[in-house]
Amino acid sequence: MKAVVDNPNKKLTTAWREGISSTLNNYLGELPQKFNYQGKEYTPQSFAREYTGLKMDDYVEISSYTHHPFYSKFIIEVPDNWSWDEVYNVPMNEMEEIIDNSINTGFTVAWAADVSEKGFATSQKGVAVIPVVDKTNMTDAEIGKWEKMSDKLKNEELYKLAKPGPEKTITQELRQIDFDNYQTTDDHGMLIVGTAKDQLGNLYYKVKNSWGEYNDYNGYFFASKSYTNYKTMSIMVHKDAIPKHIRKKLNL
Repeated sequence: MKAVVDNPNKKLTTAWREGISSTLNNYLGELPQKFNYQGKEYTPQSFAREYTGLKMDDYVEISSYTHHPFYSKFIIEVPDNWSWDEVYNVPMNEMEEIIDNSINTGFTVAWAADVSEKGFATSQKGVAVIPVVDKTNMTDAEIGKWEKMSDKLKNEELYKLAKPGPEKTITQELRQIDFDNYQTTDDHGMLIVGTAKDQLGNLYYKVKNSWGEYNDYNGYFFASKSYTNYKTMSIMVHKDAIPKHIRKKLNL
């Protein structure tokens, strides 16, 4: 592809697509239009329908940003969206409601999110949080000590994540600011499969990851509501998992 784009004529030859296909066919074999499995002939599409049981028209993608009107569809502007998929746009609180309703009614949620935050622990801790310092419970001496710390030490203390603590209050505006400033990026796709509570009763989403058994939870981890509201790029859910009053607004 690089050779096609960088050719000295500075414009595409009309045969470029055929050339790419021939190269792929020579190295990988021709793409089969039909094949036999257990004595029956299938196309890739008919095989998917019969063996997965999924009807992809029943699934929709949801996001929440203010640079497009709510309750409309838009092509989400991230590099990974090379197929120009559209998402339905809803307010942040309704995106959260859709996730909760999905889990509570027996559906999982495909989750595209930013995993580059410091609060996304890839170590044994197995949590994703947006921690903040709660000075309301500090003594004057503790506040004075904190304020004298270097930024490096503050970060080390803040992200120890040894126990549950306060988190940043997430707003629609904060979501938008980080998207506009490229601070929220489309890093990774995962699957929300359930919920759990910490020692203080705070709700987390149980997330199935694809990095192997890298932590104490056999590769699963727990994302707080703050993290999910803040750093979700988009979700994909079954239409039946969306509350009826939101479905009505989306004309689904």
